[in-house]
Amino acid sequence: MKVGIISDRLNRTLTGVGTYVYNLIKELSKDNNDNLFLINYTENNIFNLNSVIIDNPFNFLPKKYAYYSWHIYLNYYLKNKKLDLDIIHSPENVTLFIKLKEGQKKVITVHDIMAFRFPDISDIITRYRYKFLLPKTLRTADKIISDSYSTKKDIIKYFKIPEDNVKVIHLGVDEDYKPLSKEEINNIKRKHNINYPFILYTGGLAPNKNVERLIYAFYKLKKQLPKYKLIITGIKRYKYKSIFETIDKLNLQKDVIFTGYVPDEDLPGLYNAADLFVYPSIYEGFGLPPLEAMACGTPVITSNTSSLPEVVGNAGIIIDPYDVDRLSRAMYEVLSNDGLREELRKKGLKRAKLFNWRKTAEETLKVYREIYNINNRRE
Repeated sequence: MKVGIISDRLNRTLTGVGTYVYNLIKELSKDNNDNLFLINYTENNIFNLNSVIIDNPFNFLPKKYAYYSWHIYLNYYLKNKKLDLDIIHSPENVTLFIKLKEGQKKVITVHDIMAFRFPDISDIITRYRYKFLLPKTLRTADKIISDSYSTKKDIIKYFKIPEDNVKVIHLGVDEDYKPLSKEEINNIKRKHNINYPFILYTGGLAPNKNVERLIYAFYKLKKQLPKYKLIITGIKRYKYKSIFETIDKLNLQKDVIFTGYVPDEDLPGLYNAADLFVYPSIYEGFGLPPLEAMACGTPVITSNTSSLPEVVGNAGIIIDPYDVDRLSRAMYEVLSNDGLREELRKKGLKRAKLFNWRKTAEETLKVYREIYNINNRRE
């Protein structure tokens, strides 16, 4: 059974889908080196695996457009030339939208359908890719993997996909996310010039992340607990200007700190250093940041929407992300109650142990074997 995984996400900053691709390949490569192939437009083989290089004829375009154009070319290439692979796995929602050659099976991982459900909060390229390509991608897949039961429900509801064709495989949390020593925590605080107690949010700036309401809730909290600051990490994605306008309006320039992109090696330290992690997102296909925070022993407040209750369970405080007053009160409850904070810490550590990348890879390998064996029996 030869499996090819489209791995161009490894060429970009490893956030979200990139984290999934990296960890899935990392774990699969431990058991299946000879029969695992990475499909890419450039050599980026950090796992010493077989490669299938399909050149990108659009390298002359700006990087973002070259990347999307290669996806179109990849479909053209696979439609006209059959690779010596039994299964091709696209670990990204709308990369592979054609039906493959006879005898080849296609596996698609769908992380979310946000751009389909909420087109107004997505950039125009993503919006049109989802509108026109996602239905084709799902209809031509032999098996669909979803990160959560919430996403599976969306796939069935909006695209009428048979329930048996969608397999839920939860994501994992890297072993680096764990409680650290005081010395390690102090090192990361010195590196980022942190000498104050703080609330942490990670995940970037985009409308679905609900950062603006978090800032309003923090503004209310400051009236009761003025010593705290709010640290926001992650890149600016789209439609984020109103966030900075809100900070100016509330005069929080010195109390809300934007770090931009934080390297993976620094994130466990930031989670450990935080007194509280808040993730009030409106929609997530899975939601890795709350899981990472729990694995570090940091109390978590998150939303009661989409997949987030599925990930956090009873190990965090679940709130309505549209209710600014409730969010502010929940933050105050955790920060002012040592007993509650310790209870959430213990529950979070226990909950996080249920999710690991090894399990994700093993369940994915079962999907490969299932559709490979079905194909062989038919032949």
